[in-house]
Amino acid sequence: MTMSVGWYLRRLSRMGPQEVAGRVADTVRRRRWRATPPDCPNVTGARFTAVLPAGTIAAVPPDAAKRLVAEADLLMDGHAEFFGVVRDDLADPDWWFDPKTGRRAPEGYAFDVPYRSEDAVGDIKQIWEPSRHQYLTQLAAAYALTGDERYAERVAEHLRSWWEANPPLRGVHWLSGIELGIRLMSWVWVRRLLDGWPGAAGLFEDNPVARNQIWHHQRWLAAFPSRGSSANNHVIAEDAGQLAAACAFDWFPESARWRTGALRSLERQLRANTYLSGLNRELATEYHGLVLELGLAALAEADAAGVQVPATVRLVLLRMTDALAAVVDNRLRPPRQGDADDGHGLIVDGAGTDRWASLLATGDAVFGRLDWWPTVTGTDVRTPLLAALVKPAEPSVTRPASRPTHFADAGMTILRGPEEIWVRCDGGPHGFLSIAAHAHADALSVEVRHDGVDVLADPGTYCYHGQPEWRQYFRSTLGHNTLQLDGADQSVSGGPFLWTRHAQSRVLSAEGARWSAEHDGYQGSVHRRQVELTADEQELRIVDEVKGPPREARLAFHLGPAITAELAGNQARLTWTRDGEDRSAVLDLPAQLSWQAHRGETEPPLGWYSEGFGRKEPATTLIGTGTTDGTEGFTTVLRFRG
Repeated sequence: MTMSVGWYLRRLSRMGPQEVAGRVADTVRRRRWRATPPDCPNVTGARFTAVLPAGTIAAVPPDAAKRLVAEADLLMDGHAEFFGVVRDDLADPDWWFDPKTGRRAPEGYAFDVPYRSEDAVGDIKQIWEPSRHQYLTQLAAAYALTGDERYAERVAEHLRSWWEANPPLRGVHWLSGIELGIRLMSWVWVRRLLDGWPGAAGLFEDNPVARNQIWHHQRWLAAFPSRGSSANNHVIAEDAGQLAAACAFDWFPESARWRTGALRSLERQLRANTYLSGLNRELATEYHGLVLELGLAALAEADAAGVQVPATVRLVLLRMTDALAAVVDNRLRPPRQGDADDGHGLIVDGAGTDRWASLLATGDAVFGRLDWWPTVTGTDVRTPLLAALVKPAEPSVTRPASRPTHFADAGMTILRGPEEIWVRCDGGPHGFLSIAAHAHADALSVEVRHDGVDVLADPGTYCYHGQPEWRQYFRSTLGHNTLQLDGADQSVSGGPFLWTRHAQSRVLSAEGARWSAEHDGYQGSVHRRQVELTADEQELRIVDEVKGPPREARLAFHLGPAITAELAGNQARLTWTRDGEDRSAVLDLPAQLSWQAHRGETEPPLGWYSEGFGRKEPATTLIGTGTTDGTEGFTTVLRFRG
């Protein structure tokens, strides 16, 4: 996917003067670095002191350790999976190769690489992900747990291979700040977890190649921060990685300055990226998890180094943790809202570890759980490691006395009913910052689960680069449980991470089991939706109204992949199985519309569900077509005992 002149003009239109000036300065600096690359200062006497407290490894639960070691053994055999692509070449990886397309990224000066072009580079996510080195933190953790030096030796082999193949400013791995930031976080934890290995110092502090890489990563992050309309989760990763490295690898003349700057920026950006309610402003749940992971890891590094952290950092992370506890369903699954690319801030756990349970467990260890929090029964490796570094501190804010259901600033409402019915209603802003990069055109959409099973599902994300028709579908209005008018999206897309016009939504009421909101995304018309969950009857009623002239309408309901649907006229009988028990519901659809079921269609895409980035599977989508007349609304009723 290459960017046209029109895209650059649209992107420029979403920037302010300060951002434009900053990007011009970045361009000048890149040209200067091409001609005269900066040199790493020569340092002596470097030492690593940011070790885990005694007894930390012993606190790791045995079942979590077992999962991690099993994962590490697969990695030792070269087996891994990234975004749905299974690899068996990780014992000796080619750091620039994309196994999905079979392409290899071109060499040369980093800023010349056209990384958005799949034809020239391959799938950039497939190339970047292994070089975040989070699989190396898993191997290093396996060494820390077992003392088996095979894991440590493989880590050292791969780091030396990567450093040799990716000298500073050469190639595709020196293009994106989020990649450099997360990679630094991984290196800090690799060094910490290998501390008992005799070769650890020779791999890091006594190794001029390692010092050169660490210095150049930090110099890069200090020079090219994400700015303006791009200051979303990327800048959090940049700041967290910079802070971690400047605390743990404090070997350079610039370390104190980098540490101070990163902490100052992290405090500011955490506040900017988070609503007062605690929800992430991108309104993309996976990025809420990423930012929270990065923030907790950065806090741990600062505390371990004895660096005073502003109280607002802990406060934001506390609010984010409480918000996460509030919005998850009974199986600890959060909303599937906005973009998701399976990004993590720190990975030291094996397959089968619940990410969200792990975050709540860490929140409990660091901040303390509230009485209304859901119970976390799973275990993980990361929680005892982070908790051992974070200094306890009493929260300086009054926390919610009961479980919040309405987040007014984020426009999210969670309705809960009997039989573990969970409903998310979306009446919030379109996205964050002027480009709303990770937003979907999903105003007034609903997401419904029964005992953790997606019934009316948010289909997910699937891809970012290289497949524009799929990127467009999964972020479109038709790709969500809401109403489309005249075949158009509510918000106008200017590119895969760019929205040039944002639908404005507002919640009209959110009381008890009733919710209503409206948006102005269809010029000349207003779409209003009312949702009511009747507890006694286990019934969900959705009423859609359009104020304005008659228009062509398509009302979509996307069913989860576990749901089988039998559509007869305007009624669909839904069946599924949960824990060996048959479940059912009846969906009565508006009779004014003509209904059809779609599943696994490709021209154009319709009827799909993406469980995770790079993965998709057929699922049933019910589409009703007709026209609005400005008077009668469309009423949909979902009954869980039909």
